[in-house]
Order: sequence, then C-alpha cells, then structure tokens
Amino acid sequence: MSQINRFKHNKSAQLLALLTAATPVGALAQQDTVLPQVTVEEAAQGTFKVDESANPMFSQPLVNTPKTVQIISKETIQEQGGISLTDALRNTPGITLQLGEGGNTAAGDTFQLRGFSLQNNIFVDGIRDLGAISRDTFNLEQVEVVKGASGSEIGRGASSGFINLISKQAHLGDTNLGSITLGTADQKRATIDMNRQLSETSAFRVNGLVQDSGVDGRNGIDNSGEGLAFSYAGGLGTGTRFNLFTQHIRQNNKPDGGIPTIGLEGFFNANAQARAAARVNPENFYGEANDFEKVDADMVTAKFEHDLSPNTTLRNITRMGKTKMDRVLTGLGALVVDDVALGITPADPSTWTVTRSRQRVDRENTILANQTSVNSTLNLGGLEHDLAAGVELLYEKEANYTHSSTGTTTNANLYNPNPNDPMAQFGGRNGGEAGGEVTTLSAYVFDTIKLNDKFSINGGARIDQYSVDTNNITATTDPVTNVTTFTTTPLEDSDRLFSWSVGAVYKPAENGSIYTAYSTAETPPASSNFQLSGTATNTNNPAFSPQETENIELGTKWELLNKQLNVSAALFRNENDKQVSLDPVTLLPLQFGKTRVQGLEVSAVGQLNRFWQVIGGFAKTSTKQIDQFATNNGNPTDGVRFSPDLTATLWTSYQLDKLTLGGGARYVDEQKRVITTGTNLATQNMPVIPSYWVADAMASYQLTKDVSVRLNIYNLFDEDYIATLNNNGNRASLGEPRSASVTVSMAF
Repeated sequence: MSQINRFKHNKSAQLLALLTAATPVGALAQQDTVLPQVTVEEAAQGTFKVDESANPMFSQPLVNTPKTVQIISKETIQEQGGISLTDALRNTPGITLQLGEGGNTAAGDTFQLRGFSLQNNIFVDGIRDLGAISRDTFNLEQVEVVKGASGSEIGRGASSGFINLISKQAHLGDTNLGSITLGTADQKRATIDMNRQLSETSAFRVNGLVQDSGVDGRNGIDNSGEGLAFSYAGGLGTGTRFNLFTQHIRQNNKPDGGIPTIGLEGFFNANAQARAAARVNPENFYGEANDFEKVDADMVTAKFEHDLSPNTTLRNITRMGKTKMDRVLTGLGALVVDDVALGITPADPSTWTVTRSRQRVDRENTILANQTSVNSTLNLGGLEHDLAAGVELLYEKEANYTHSSTGTTTNANLYNPNPNDPMAQFGGRNGGEAGGEVTTLSAYVFDTIKLNDKFSINGGARIDQYSVDTNNITATTDPVTNVTTFTTTPLEDSDRLFSWSVGAVYKPAENGSIYTAYSTAETPPASSNFQLSGTATNTNNPAFSPQETENIELGTKWELLNKQLNVSAALFRNENDKQVSLDPVTLLPLQFGKTRVQGLEVSAVGQLNRFWQVIGGFAKTSTKQIDQFATNNGNPTDGVRFSPDLTATLWTSYQLDKLTLGGGARYVDEQKRVITTGTNLATQNMPVIPSYWVADAMASYQLTKDVSVRLNIYNLFDEDYIATLNNNGNRASLGEPRSASVTVSMAF
C-alpha cells in the first residue's frame, strides 16, 4: 500500500502551508461562529435552534408552518465536528445513504428519505444543484430539510422532500474566524472565514478550505481538496440590495470500492465453506493503485432585492454552474471459491478470489437558472395575507462521455488483494456520449391567510412546463479494422406538471400550533438523470405518464421553556402512484404500482436551560408496495429497499463555565435489501443491513476570549457496522471505526 499512500496531493499541502504562514497560529478558519467566553453567571446563546427558514416560500415561522421542516444550524455542525453534508444530515431522522448497483459505487451525495432518492433534490439557496460531488460544510450557514411531497415548492421529482443548503453571505461588521483540525487517519483540515465591511452599506466575505485526509479504517483511501467562496453585498440596510457570490470546489480523491461481504453478519453463499469463512480485513483496498476521482465544481450567483414598499420585496436570482467529475474506480463483484483451472480450491481460502470491474465516469453537469419572485404582506377583504409568488427559467444538462479501454481486469485475492495487479486501462474519449438536457419554465404562488388569531390557511400551487431531450451516441470499434462507427439514439419528452398544497393551522396558544396538510408532486420520465429509455419496462420510457405523489400530514409544533426549545410531532402518509409494474397475467408493463410510506416523526431542538442544548428526533415508518411486481420476473414485491422502520438521533451539550461537554447517539434499524415476497432470505447474499447504534462525544474549552480547542471522538464504543450495501449484496462500505479529531478555533 505504500505506493498509494505516498501520493498526497501536494497542491493541498502547499495551500495549507500558505494559509498557515499568512495567519497567526490557531487563527485558521473555523468557518463557524466561535462562542464567546462564558461564566456561570452568563449563559451561552442558544445556537442550535433556528426559528425561520431562509426559503422565501415559507413566509411564516417554523412553529406556524404546516409541514415538517428541520433546520440544522452551522453551530450544531461545528460542535459535532461535521465536515460534510453527510455529517450534517445525521441530525435528522429518516435519511439513509445509498451505495449503488452491482459493482458500481454511487458518486457524490446519495441520500434516501421516506423511500425515495434525494440525489437530485439537493438545492443551494433555493436553486437545484447538480453534479456528483460530496458537499462540504465550510460555506454553509445552515441545512434545511423539508419532508413530504414538495412539488409546489421545487417542482419535478419532489416525492419525499428536498434539502436546501444556505450559503454564507457578506454582512455588515468585521469578523475573522479560523480553525485548524488534525485527527486520526492523518486528517489535516483548515478553514477560514473573513468578513470585511467596505462602507456603511457594503461588505465582502471570503470562506476558504484546504483538506488532505485519509479515511479511518481504510488503507490507501484519501480525500483531498480545496474550496473558495466569495460574497460581495451592496446596499445592506437600504431598500435596494445586491449580492454577487461564487463558490469553487476542487477535489482529488482516491475512491473507495468497499470490501466483500463474506463473513459479515447475514452473509450467505451456496458453498458451505464460504458461509463459514472468516471476514476480510476491513482495511483491505481492492482497487488499483492508479484509481482516482477528480471533481471541479463552480457556481456564480447574482441576487438583486428591492423593497417596493415596507411590506413588499421583489427579488431576482441568476445562477450559472458547472460540475465536472472524472473517476476511475475498481468495483467488486462475485466471490470465486472453486475454479481448478485458476488454482482456486474450496478447501484453501487463501486461493479464493473476488471479481473486479473497471469503471470510468467522465461527467459534466451544467445549470443556468433565473428566478424572479415577490413576497408581500397585505390586507385583502379584511384578512391578512402573506403572499409569495414567482417564475423560474431553468436549463440543465448532463453529459457522460465514454472512453476506449484496453486489457482485462484481474480478480483480486480475497484476503490479500494486490493494487498492482493487471487491470483494464482507459484511453481518451472515443466519441460516445450518454446525455440529456432539460428546460423548465415554472410559475408558483403561495398564500398564508390569517383568518383570526387562532386560525390560518396556507396554500400553494406550481406549474412546470417541462421538456427533456436525450441524445445518446454509441461508439463501436471493429477489433479487426479498428474502424469506429457511431449510432445516435435521440429521444424526447415534454409535459406540463401541476403540483399543489394546502394546510390549515390552529393555534391553541401563542407558542404552539396544530396543523393538517396535503401536498402533491409529479415525477416525469428521466427526471433524475435526463436519460430517456426506449425499453418497454423502463420507468424512463417517454410513453409513460409522470408518477404522482401525495402526502397527508397531521402535526403539532410548540415553543417551550420560554420559547427556547422547539418540539414537533407529525403523522404522515406519503403515497407514490403510477409506478411501472408488470401485469401478473399478461406480463406487460403498466402504470398501476404504488409505494406507500407512513409513520410518525418527532423532533426537538433548542435549550433545556441556559447551559444545556439538545437536538434530536426519531422517525418510525412502515413501507409497503401495492400492486407492485418486479419487472425482471413478475414476482410481487413489498417494502422499499434500504428504508429502515426506525431511525433516531440525539445530540446534547452542557456548558460548565469555559468547558463544554457534549455527546450523542444515532440508531438505524435493519434495512432490507431483498424485498421480493416469498423469497427465502436465508439463501440471499446479505439480504439486510443489520441495525446499529453509534455514539459520539465532544469536549471543548475556551482558552481565551478568542481561542478555543475542541476534541471530537466518533464511534466512541468502536461499533462494527455496515454503513451501506450495494444492490446485489456483494459489496459493503463499513462505518468508520473509533476515531478522533482536535480543532483549534480562533477569532482574530
């Protein structure tokens, strides 16, 4: 493994050294607010609790919003030492991770909520964010998770909700914040957050990141990168404001193909000796020494706001963004325990191998967006209205380029893989391309009508004129003549999508609400990857109508303990209709399948007293497929893959003068991989991901008014668990073992 570890991305190290040299020791960038020095007579400010969404479509405080909305503040993320969006989302129940099909490893953030993928429902400042990227927290003010069908808010594909990332923006006043983090697995990370007031009405802000780290429990895997974000704001404190902000990410990672599942709890193989065999060393690297993953992500946003009156604001947002991801990954396949010709014998596990595949992903995502919206509070017919309306023009494009390849890929020795084994190698682009583009023209309106001090009604509607064009080019090279021919397969589809929502809120007291709500969403073919298909059973066939989702929710929200603690509870039923299924008699594909996800979600966030903070919740759900038959064999299916019945999360911290102690745990129930009814699970390769608990701990100390040090310990009890499993159960990604990091933060 020495060859792999030796290459440590000098670019990151040089930038880290530059920042260190230019800034006083310890001043490098904690991007998040450093808590002031606190004595026992002076309580810390409650920082976990956020009362209002940054999304202008939600015109009311969260306690009066008839929808499940959870906001994770930057202070929460900082205290937990969270560096990625995955880390931040551990604070919300109901979200799980996905790994991918067969030998593939999903690229970037791949989440699932209430039975549906969120990969293409991640937004930045209210605009859809595309691209295979693992998002960092260095430039985040907060993370907002909206649950339930949300077509009226974001348009297509919002079957179970969406995630909205709120960027840091320039503000009046001067602040200089920084941090340096060192940890196990050779973790090295530095961030900087500097805001300068340029005049009475303008300011400039820069956030920076450098990182070069290994991965705990994995040999030869590392994640390196840099990030810069700039924000200029003019007209602050006036009736006309302008903000120009950009974000630029560079990642240079060694991708992880995971480990074989042999020997893990629940593993099955037809060979009895394989069933009884030992698990592999979890640190084993089954890829090739030259595997790589490079990501370039850039976005530029211009935002203009003008107050037409004290109660009416007009805004326009324009964004251009492009993300490039180039990756070569070695994936894992089937276990081979008996092949005499290759010297593999069942009696000798040291000869066993696992098949491997080589994958080249060369993808570009482009987005152009323009939003114009207005928010207004007015009185009509003797009733108070909070209106939010707007139009959006969106262009999205994805291009996946294919590459020529030579050679064959060698199986890996199961227990002693060699990263220098002969592997298939990729050449340049061969002219093949799988891609598509989508244009969407949308209009929406929301209104909250206050009937009296006790009752209000909220409603919204959205129309999307949606058009998708797929133009795949297949390159085929004759092995004899070496002549390449190209086959073009154009497909197109267009539709008009309509989604709406309505909610009623009753306030039995000024600090609480009881609500009921109904919302819908539509998901047209190729909504997630712009890839229409001519295959009759493929859900992306343009002959199919959009899938339809409806969500019914009954909930209550309260601000307790002098409005320092928010608690909420909601019963929900989310049902997705018009899924492609096989008629059990004719075996023809028809749109009559349904997926129903229902349950209870409870959450709390805020202060229990002046020194004690908490954020947590649990989601109890059940999933059911109705009239759904597997398209590969026509057998009925039930439940939803990788959707646990129970998830729970808790984090709490207590301040003792200059010392703050914190800790928490998260629980994920068993996740089914095999959902076809009548299947003998004992014969299935890893039919489930077993349930698990993971606990973390934190201690921080305020050295001076401006300097603090924090210790984070992750997986405190060294729980051994599967974090993700691929769809055929051959390959798993284990949760990180016990690890730790130390962060020095400074305001200067």
